Amino acid sequence: MTRVLSAALLGVLLLAKSAVAADEAAGPGTLVRVVIDGSINPAVAGHVHDAIAHAEAAQAPAVLVQLDTPGGLLTSTRAIVKDILTAPLPVIVWVAPSGAGAGSAGTFITLAGHIAAMAPGTNIGAAHPINSSGEELEGDLAEKIENFTATLSESIAQQRGRNVQWAEKAVRESVSATAEEAAKLGVVDFIARDLGELVAKADGRKVDVAGQKRVLALAKAVRGPDGAVRVVTHPMTPGQRVLDTVADPNIAYLLMMGGMLCLLVELTHPGLVLPGVTGAICLLLGLTALHVLPVSTSGLVFLLLGLALLVAETFVPTGLLGAGGVAALVFGSLFLFDPETGVRVSRSLVFTVSAVFALFLLLVATLVVRGQRRPIAVGAEAMIGEVGRAQERLAPSGTVLVHGEYWTADSDEPVDAGERVRVTAVEGLRLRVRRA
Repeated sequence: MTRVLSAALLGVLLLAKSAVAADEAAGPGTLVRVVIDGSINPAVAGHVHDAIAHAEAAQAPAVLVQLDTPGGLLTSTRAIVKDILTAPLPVIVWVAPSGAGAGSAGTFITLAGHIAAMAPGTNIGAAHPINSSGEELEGDLAEKIENFTATLSESIAQQRGRNVQWAEKAVRESVSATAEEAAKLGVVDFIARDLGELVAKADGRKVDVAGQKRVLALAKAVRGPDGAVRVVTHPMTPGQRVLDTVADPNIAYLLMMGGMLCLLVELTHPGLVLPGVTGAICLLLGLTALHVLPVSTSGLVFLLLGLALLVAETFVPTGLLGAGGVAALVFGSLFLFDPETGVRVSRSLVFTVSAVFALFLLLVATLVVRGQRRPIAVGAEAMIGEVGRAQERLAPSGTVLVHGEYWTADSDEPVDAGERVRVTAVEGLRLRVRRA
């Protein structure tokens, strides 16, 4: 136990040390880089916000956002776009390395950069809004969100002087473009193969920073004596790393359901400890994720009702409570997230998890029924029906041997010594028997 705690403490100290080292390395002659390699979520939004604030405090010449994302939450995307548009220093968005992409949410972030660039072999676009499970939105909700995101894309492109028509098509028609096409269409400013070429092409360009025109002077500011670009990567905090992992709605849902299942195992098998501890941790992580995701109150109430019914089923096994609990879990899972945001749990995952809960309850019910039908193995009641042997003639009383023990027994009929007898009742310290 002491070794585990020591290792955990050492890990925390190393993370803190790396964060401090990164902060100390930033300065007036260093680019502050943010690497986004995954979905856009609240943790990423907080990371970008912190990096811009840190770069301003360190008087860095610019912030570099190295982007590779398939998309993410609209609320987090808007937060990042807002931070970039109002940043007190230039923000360069570079879709890199080769093979990377700025899909969906990444399109808005790239358009928002003071300088937008792409590496060869990258792509951008396909920003049509969908839900978190990859399914198309339907009905009035789809039209509402599509109009909003199209207007957002247009306004960003117009503010940065980029191709407004293409920005609208990226949302409404899901068009996409390669790096070369994006540069020709005016979606991005240029193509840069590496960091050195990026700095060289960005140097001397005029950008609008917080309403003021500013000329980027990067070539001399961020190059060291050896000619290499001085750049420091701003790290995520440990909390942001955890949140980045659990903020996916499907992972958050699995943590919640896994925690519930572990707690049910602990309730049905008290003393195992491990399922209870694991379940509590999973539930806390799931609730942390739900805190930053657009949760529907009715869906959460259904989940809590389902958990209550399942717990009741473990104490009063009727079958009806368990069935109602599983049904409540299904409805709660389907309604868990606010439908207007397009965030939802994959339906196949919902039904799979619900089936696991149903099988678990079926297993518990089967074990309970078997236990009820099993003959009593301890106590006086366990003697009833057992077969022993008379040690002397019972007429009507005498001694019998049952289960290796000598008992005084009474019989309603004469039984000779050596005959087998069956116990019919236990009366205090005497048995009532009959000839077997």
